[in-house]
Formats: sequence, C-alpha cells, structure tokens
Amino acid sequence: MTLPIDVPLRLPEPRTPDPRDAPAIRWGVLAPGGIAHTFADAVAVGTASSVVAVGSRSLDRAKDFADEFAIPRAHGSYEDLVADPEVDAVYVASPHSEHRDHALLALEEGKPVLVEKAFTRNAAEAREVLAAAEEQHLLAVEAMWSRFLPHYDVVRHVVETGLIGELVAVFADHGQRLYPDGPARLSQPELAGGALLDLGVYPVSFADLVLGAPTSVSAHGTLTPLGVDATTTIAVSGAGGAQGLLSCTMAGVTPCTAVVAGTEARLELSGAFYGAGSTVRLVDRHNETIDERAGGLPDDVRGFSYEAAEFARCLVAGETESPLMPHATTLRVMETMDEVRRQVGVVYPGE
Repeated sequence: MTLPIDVPLRLPEPRTPDPRDAPAIRWGVLAPGGIAHTFADAVAVGTASSVVAVGSRSLDRAKDFADEFAIPRAHGSYEDLVADPEVDAVYVASPHSEHRDHALLALEEGKPVLVEKAFTRNAAEAREVLAAAEEQHLLAVEAMWSRFLPHYDVVRHVVETGLIGELVAVFADHGQRLYPDGPARLSQPELAGGALLDLGVYPVSFADLVLGAPTSVSAHGTLTPLGVDATTTIAVSGAGGAQGLLSCTMAGVTPCTAVVAGTEARLELSGAFYGAGSTVRLVDRHNETIDERAGGLPDDVRGFSYEAAEFARCLVAGETESPLMPHATTLRVMETMDEVRRQVGVVYPGE
C-alpha cells in the first residue's frame, strides 16, 4: 500500500482498555516461582481481581508466597489448588516442561487456565491442552504478556492499516546473560531449558504478530554441553514476501530492540521491545522521526496487569480464547519453535 503524499503519518492511539476496569475474578497461582511473584503483584496492584489461593509441592513454600501477597489459602499440592472451589481460574507458572500436565490438571477440574509462555514444550502438547479446553468449553490463553500491552496494539494497528506501506522486513532480538550463572532450569533439557523457549519466544511471537504464519523458517544455533540452545538466529519469510530476522541468546546482553520496516516508513521499538517501557517511534524514508509514543505505564498498573485483565474480560464474557492471543497464534508460534529446534538440534527428554 502506498499512502497519499499529503497524508501526515502519525502513530495511532492504543485501543487497549484500562486493566483496572476489567471484571473481578479469583485467581489460583500454580507454582510460586519468580514469574508468579510478578503476576501476583500485577493482579493485586493493577486489576480488580485477586489471588485467593496458591499451590506448591511444598506447603511451606506456598505459605511463604501467601504471606507475601496476603493470599488467604495455601495448598501443599497442585491437585488441592485446582480443586479449590473459591478459585475461578488457574495461572500456570511452572517450568515449560510441566505446562502440559499442569494445564490439563486444571482443565480436568473444570478450571480455565492462563498458561505462562512458552505455552508448552512443543506444538503437540499445545494441541493436547487446547483440545482439552475446547472439549470442556473452557477458556485457555497463553500468557504472552507483551501481546496484551498498549504499545503492541499500536504495532498491530499500524500493520492492519498499512500506515508504513507494504511490509518489507522485521528485526527483533532478545539477549540476557542468564547462562551459565543464571537459573539452573535454563541449562537443563529435562526442564525444557535453553534460550529459545524462554527468550526467543518473544521475537518469534512478535514476528508472528506482524507477518502472520511464516512460509519458511531457517535457523542456526550454538548448543550448550547439555544440548540446549545458548544462542539461536532465525530467518522467516511471510506470506506477502516480507522477511524476518530474529535472534535470542542467554549467553550475553543484546539491545532487545525491534524494527518493522515498510515501503513508506518504519517502526522502531526501543527499551526492550517486549516490555511495557518500550518507546515506539515512527521513522520516515529520510530517517526522520515523525512521531513517537513513549513507553511506561501508570504507577498503579503493571505490565502483567493487562494479560490478567484480558483473561478476566474473556472469562466473564464466556469466551474460550482471547482475540489478542488466539489458539491459532499459540499453535503457530509453537510450530515455528519446533522447526527451529529441529534445525538447531535441540530435543527434550520424552519428546
């Protein structure tokens, strides 16, 4: 698409609802690890909902988490958590290797699930979880928190309207120094470790947001001695001919930026493109910044508040998936990462 030359280019306003306006539901947190702390804080601070129960294999650990966030009930097993009649929905925050089993456990008890990204280890497990949710007519959503943020809606709107012209290329990287001195789970194949599922899922999901299903995937990677990926580079092609270059590493820090280039202009996402603080710039063909949306959220809202609020809206409305992170998108991202792992040579035990 080529826009008329007399039409000024401006970034659209995000259409994202205020998370504090979403209906209130009662959450149960399954596995009180680091990511669960972020979620519980976001629910308490930035939504009308509340976390009413937490479950862990260790009752003491569950009690510590409950005390930290003033949660009324702590369970010493996941089974007790999902059976809690006061819980409306379960947030699955266990390692990737456990997502399938824990999501199915909740669904079998009739509880809708918000499953932390990456949704499962692979697409086959994702299909199993989503089929179970469909059979039970229950809401199931991947907790790819970036997809629910206001600045991602700006990107979505720009692509939908053709503001930057025909899509040409997408670039996104995510690198953090998490190996070998970071969380032990990232080095362990049995816990579905490696850079791709933890970090690379962000660039892959971002490219999917912009390009849709890839028509081709080419990947190269460097593996650790235990056989998980430390660094991976991915090239994808979109159906319209646009190209994507994506990278992730857990061995070093990268800028964590993203660019969406079109024939008329480009978007630049800086300051960790996937995070709530990312600034979006609209840059014309002469490399002049012509509009900008600064990152940041209100003091009483957190990045994870948006995914929790969207889930609550969908649940109260009787939906079984979110239009911002539909099942087809979750499956596409998992299928892309399956192909990347196949080419790079990462296989998890039991696959």
